[in-house]
Amino acid sequence: MLSDWNLLSDDLQLALSREALRRASHTLASQAQQLAEEIEHGTITDRGGPDALRLLATVVLITNEASLAGTA
Repeated sequence: MLSDWNLLSDDLQLALSREALRRASHTLASQAQQLAEEIEHGTITDRGGPDALRLLATVVLITNEASLAGTA
């Protein structure tokens, strides 16, 4: 297993970067959808855009930490 990013070919680096971005985008979109549903169902109080965005940022960070820990 290669341990140095620079040892990978440019094409492989690009492919891996694109896949990482795709996964991050899907995760972010999924979290945004879940947040909207929670607000619509009244589980989370609709306190406006800035608060919703801050909540989304927190959820994304927590999800990322859980996935790095292998629990998501």
